[in-house]
Amino acid sequence: MALSEFEFKRLEKLVGQYVEKRRPPSHIRQKLDIAYRIDGQSIEIFEVRPAWKRLDEIMEHPVAKATYVKSRAIWKIYWMRADLKWYGYQPHPQAKLIEEFLEVVDNDQYGCFWG
Repeated sequence: MALSEFEFKRLEKLVGQYVEKRRPPSHIRQKLDIAYRIDGQSIEIFEVRPAWKRLDEIMEHPVAKATYVKSRAIWKIYWMRADLKWYGYQPHPQAKLIEEFLEVVDNDQYGCFWG
């Protein structure tokens, strides 16, 4: 079951504000930017940059993911390892609120999200 329209708008606002705060200066954004998407019950934050050899091709590099588990009213937090699979973020595997997820990603205590 997808998020309600109210929940979706709230997430757009909160995650949008977080991403806007983390974005690089406007003169750099053609070479590196940060974006997000909401897909079903999940939010994904990712970097956007031109491909290394083909500058006209855009690549996305995942940073963090949170998936809402409605039955438990929690957000499960994930990070992507080098094998390109999502793994639960063991130091802090879940959050009660989306703000808590964003704080975990921002602090990045173990360098899993922003390197």
